[in-house]
Amino acid sequence: MSAESNLQSLSIELPPAPEPMGVYKPIVIVDGLAYLSGHGPLNADGSLHKGRVGAEVGEEAGYAAARQTGLAMLATLRSELGSLDRVKRVVKLLGMVNSSADFENHPTVINGCSELFADVFGSEIGVGARSAVGMGSLPGNISVEIEGIFEVGS
Repeated sequence: MSAESNLQSLSIELPPAPEPMGVYKPIVIVDGLAYLSGHGPLNADGSLHKGRVGAEVGEEAGYAAARQTGLAMLATLRSELGSLDRVKRVVKLLGMVNSSADFENHPTVINGCSELFADVFGSEIGVGARSAVGMGSLPGNISVEIEGIFEVGS
């Protein structure tokens, strides 16, 4: 099945593609690679998942924030490409978790995004290289920020 068909069969509705919150482009495409700037956990109503994982919010809330961030990334890709079916491969994700100093499960949190991409694109093209790291803070106290590189076709 195609990514767009998978979205429908999973009953996934994407939020609006986020607007830049600074001087940058949300997506830049060069030589068949789409570079997505860091995205946050934007909900359809414009609100954000906030709070430091391991202190103000739990690991499950962090996972949900990472999934929501993945949805925002998909919205940006669809907005720019016209269809998620143009994504040929998830190449690399960098997941940043706003976490307490003693929190150790950053990969588990970022799985919220990675598992979403595997469901939407399939495990062959939806799972790429990845880093998951903890941060002392993130803009606006969001719980998660994720950036990515995607191979795209015409």
